[in-house]
Amino acid sequence: ARVRDLPADRPADLPALLAGADLLVDGVAGIGGRGGLRPALHGLPAAAAGGPAVVAVDLPSGLDADTGAVGGAVLPADVTVTFGTAKPCHLLAPAAGLCGRLVVVDLGTREELPAPAVERVEPADVARGWRRPGPGDDKYARGVVGVVAGGPDYTGAAVLAAEAAVRAGAGMVRYLGPEHPAEVLRQRRPEVVAGAGRVQAWVLGPGVSPDDGEQGARIRDALASGEPAVVDAGALAALPGGLGPQHVLTPHAGELSRLLSSLGHDVDRAAVEADPRAAGLTAARATGATVLVKGPVTTVVSAAGRTLTAASAPVWLGTAGAGDVLAGILGAALAARAGDLADDPSLAVDVAAAAAVLHGWAATLTSAGGPVAALDVADAVPAALTSLPGW
Repeated sequence: ARVRDLPADRPADLPALLAGADLLVDGVAGIGGRGGLRPALHGLPAAAAGGPAVVAVDLPSGLDADTGAVGGAVLPADVTVTFGTAKPCHLLAPAAGLCGRLVVVDLGTREELPAPAVERVEPADVARGWRRPGPGDDKYARGVVGVVAGGPDYTGAAVLAAEAAVRAGAGMVRYLGPEHPAEVLRQRRPEVVAGAGRVQAWVLGPGVSPDDGEQGARIRDALASGEPAVVDAGALAALPGGLGPQHVLTPHAGELSRLLSSLGHDVDRAAVEADPRAAGLTAARATGATVLVKGPVTTVVSAAGRTLTAASAPVWLGTAGAGDVLAGILGAALAARAGDLADDPSLAVDVAAAAAVLHGWAATLTSAGGPVAALDVADAVPAALTSLPGW
């Protein structure tokens, strides 16, 4: 090996130092590091961009191991090799996006570790836990999903949410809403029943305008029933009291910022994106609900602080209607587990994370590395389920 001093007073020399390298091992700071790279290394990320492959030891130097926050300059890694177990920063946004592919080296100490602060749900976990119908199950045993979504201006949200619920295995889907989305749904999915009736879980709010009094009343009635529910988009605008863990709020960063402001917490969108777990936990404790924060890494938080993350989705999934599809998948999953949730509502955090993983897995399947459309993601859900490792 040849040791080359880093000229702290000449940062312009960094590109020349890296030009002949094939591999850069980042071992500057370990799991006790805080606050980003030190000033002498601030130019390193730009100098290394497009250059040697970067392997980080334990974590990219400068990340806080205990959170997903990024407090300063960090050199993004292509591969991070950590030891014993993954650390929270490997699993939480935005830090997870800087870690590249994560390799965990087992040191034989896992039985000595405390309960995890953060858990990553993988496709194989979903295959093990997804409820499949038995030979004696009818449509009610498989779960009936009630959908309150869309309106005259946002017909597509109703179609996408109902389509995804059907594709994710719901025994029946009911639609409650204006005639225009109902008529479109009849043409697209004739098995969707328009009108009130027995429901075991709800999908509330996709494409619903806050000014739509009729849909708003249906949302309030559904939440008052106490049945499991996905609370999305327009349903987040005016939440009632008395929510429980079986109610899963599904905001993106902007919606979560507005929700927290309405609950008396001054948290802007940038702060939510900088620490989605903390923002989600604040909302969960303020409402009593389970909170699923949508983003590059989906973060699901219970009021008790349990945190699960999902990162199976391709970058192309940030597209119109994708959240409506997630709401439908989650609604079907909640309906299928309605009996379990009645006994233990805290299971909603597991159901929500599994639905997020399946959503991302379906998007990966249909994307094949390129753009996706939301309806194509919904169509891919059955194939995504059967292709889960261990299915």
